[in-house]
Amino acid sequence: MKIAVLAGGVGGARFVRGLTEVVDPRDVTVIANVGDDFEVHGLHVSPDLDTLLYTLSGLGDDERGWGRAGETWNASETIELFGGETWFRLGDRDIGLHLARTEALRRGEPLSAVTARLARSVGLEITLLPASDDRLRTRIQTSAGEFEFQEWFVARGHADRVDEVVYDGAAEATPAPGVLEALEAAELIAIAPSNPFVSIGPILAVDEIRAAVERRRERVVAVSPLIGGRAVKGPAEAMFQSLAGGTGAAQVTDCYKGLIGALVIDEADADDAAAVAERGVRPLVTRTLMSEPEARQALVETVLGLVPA
Repeated sequence: MKIAVLAGGVGGARFVRGLTEVVDPRDVTVIANVGDDFEVHGLHVSPDLDTLLYTLSGLGDDERGWGRAGETWNASETIELFGGETWFRLGDRDIGLHLARTEALRRGEPLSAVTARLARSVGLEITLLPASDDRLRTRIQTSAGEFEFQEWFVARGHADRVDEVVYDGAAEATPAPGVLEALEAAELIAIAPSNPFVSIGPILAVDEIRAAVERRRERVVAVSPLIGGRAVKGPAEAMFQSLAGGTGAAQVTDCYKGLIGALVIDEADADDAAAVAERGVRPLVTRTLMSEPEARQALVETVLGLVPA
């Protein structure tokens, strides 16, 4: 079964890991968010691509949820010693990846080609694609001003209420090579339990990607990132309140209006199933917290159940 996954962040990476524990990884294509990408200390950092790369290769720090396992921080401590900015900390092992990526990009290689080579280097069997090779950046508008995503998320601790999310460059961005082909060939398109506004939103802001997903709506299933109306971690809950007017499964469904045929919600949100169905979307109720392999498997099997045998 060919599966395409739209993913970003820790929740997305854990979902894809669960998926590859059930199906052949070679049948999985992950289309990843690049709206979080930015430059720090002259290095091109792709946080969501890197989280997927590390998690799926077994190199990631599961306890932190991001970055490399066994990381050290000598470079960051040295930067701080000499008065440099340290609001975004890069571990020593992580810097090696960013150096390799940045060097290749400066040679003129597209991000998709660089990502493919990095994925092969760590033995990934899935196909990992950035949503676009073009510059696409998420910007957060708040009463305190407009910020690049990482400045708002990390430096400001995502404490500012979000009034609007802007996808800078989306109007001009085109899908990376292989993205549209993967969406067209997929028997199932899954939207991971990632933040719809800042992890999935930038992907769907690319018009051709959104149109491709819309055409396959009956084969598209999203997994809600909320459990009992709350986020496991991160700013999703507050963003749903300010941008969607609530944290119910109905609000999650509305984020993907016209794009999905089914929505997986947690058992804690089972009372919201009727509101999902009223929107013409099939509700699928299961446990969605991916705390151990058995839970990941149950969630994945629910998602796969959308495809007729």
